[in-house]
Amino acid sequence: MITPTRRALALAAMAAAAFAASGRVPVLHWLALASIAVAAAAVAFDAWLAPRARDWDVVRLAPTRLSMAAWNTVPLVVRLRRARLAAEVPFMARDLPPSDFAVAEGERVVAGDVAPGQAVRLAYHVRPPRRGAFAFGDVHIAWRGPLGLAERRARLPLAAPVAVFPNLMDVRKYDLLHRRSALREMGMRPVRIVGTGREFERLRDYTLDDPYRHINWSATARRGTPISVQYQVEIRQNVVAMVDVGRMMRSPVGDVARMDYALNAVLLLCYVAARKGDRIGALTFADAPMQWLAPAGGTAQFHKALELLYAVEGQPVEPDYDAAFAFLQTKLRQRSLVVLFTELTGAVSVDRLVAHVLRLRRHHLPLVVTVADPSVEALAHQPLSSTESLYERTVAERLLAERAAALSALRARGVATLDVPADRLSVAVIDRYLALKARQAI
Repeated sequence: MITPTRRALALAAMAAAAFAASGRVPVLHWLALASIAVAAAAVAFDAWLAPRARDWDVVRLAPTRLSMAAWNTVPLVVRLRRARLAAEVPFMARDLPPSDFAVAEGERVVAGDVAPGQAVRLAYHVRPPRRGAFAFGDVHIAWRGPLGLAERRARLPLAAPVAVFPNLMDVRKYDLLHRRSALREMGMRPVRIVGTGREFERLRDYTLDDPYRHINWSATARRGTPISVQYQVEIRQNVVAMVDVGRMMRSPVGDVARMDYALNAVLLLCYVAARKGDRIGALTFADAPMQWLAPAGGTAQFHKALELLYAVEGQPVEPDYDAAFAFLQTKLRQRSLVVLFTELTGAVSVDRLVAHVLRLRRHHLPLVVTVADPSVEALAHQPLSSTESLYERTVAERLLAERAAALSALRARGVATLDVPADRLSVAVIDRYLALKARQAI
C-alpha cells in the first residue's frame, strides 16, 4: 500500500492554490497542471526508490510464556534484506498484542532506522492482567522513500499463540539476586538460623560442650562411655499452599484478581521452598476441593506446580472450608506448613474458619494470608466533597472494619495471619516462610 506523505500533500496544496488563482491569471492554469504532474511523478519515483514489502523480515522474539501482572518485554527484530539505495531507511512498526494486554505508554509504535542487509532490535512491554491462552496478531510496518514523499505500508503475518502464567518474573529476579547475594533489593529480610535442629544426623562421643538433653542413654549404657546425639536442621519439610478460588477471591485489586496475586505468591513460595530442599504441595478449592498436588521435592515438582497454577479458574461460589480442610487432613501425614490464601470479607464464616485452623494446628503449622486492597484504604480516608464520596467512604470503612474484625478474631485465638497489599504479597509470604524455617517452627 502506497500513500502520499505530508510533504507530498503540501506540494498538492500549492497546485490547488494555483488552480484557485487561475481564474484571474490564466497562465497559472498551466503552472498548476505542471505542478500536479511534477508532484505525481515525484511521489511515484519516491515510491519506486523505496523498498518493497517483500524486502522486510520481522521476527517477534516474545517468550512462549508471559508473566501475569508484570511488564514483559516483547522484542522485535526488523531486517531489511535489500533496497535500491544504500542509505538507511526509517521505519515504524506496530505489533498487535492481545487486546486484554496493557501496553507501556508511548510504546504502541516502535521506530528505528535500518540499512540494507542489516537488522535492528526494538522492544515494547506488555502487561497481561490474567492467566490463560492468548494470541499475538500480525505486525504492521510503514516506511518512507528517500525523498520523503511516498510512504509504503505492509502487514506481515506473525500471528502466534502465547500463554500467560503466574508471575515468572519474580522467580527469575529471586534467582538472579540470590546468586548475587542481594535479596535485599527484592525487599526480603535476611534471617539467621538458630538452634541445632531436630532431625537425627548421627551418634558421636560426648563432649563437654554438649547439652545433657542430647545424651543418648541407651547408647551410653551399651558403650560404657557417654554418647551424644547430633542433630541437624531439617531440610525436607512439607510446605503446602491452600488457595481459595471462590467468589471473593475473584474480586480485583486494580486490574488483577486477588486469586491471581495469591497464585503469584504461591509460585514464588514453591520455587524458594524447593531451593531450600523442602517438599512443596498445593490445593485449590471453592465449594469443593479442586486441584491437588501432593508434596514432593525437586525442580520437577516446581514445574508441576506451575502447570497446576496455570490451569486454575475462579469459581462464582462461596468457599467450603469444611470440605477443603477435611480433604487436606486425609492427605497430610507429616507435619507441614499450611499457607491458606483466602478473603475474609463478604459471606465467609470466620468462626468456621477459625475452628478448622485450630484443629489443623494440632499437627501442622497454619498461616492465613489475605490480600489487602490499597484503593479501599484510600477511599476510607478520602475527604468528603460530595454525596458520592460520602457513600464511597462509608462502604470502604465498613469493609475495612469487617476485615479487621475477622483478622482480630483469628489472632485472638493464636492463629498466625499475614495481611499485606497485593503488590508486596509475594515478598511478604517468602519473608514469613524463611522466618518460620529459621525458628524451626515447621
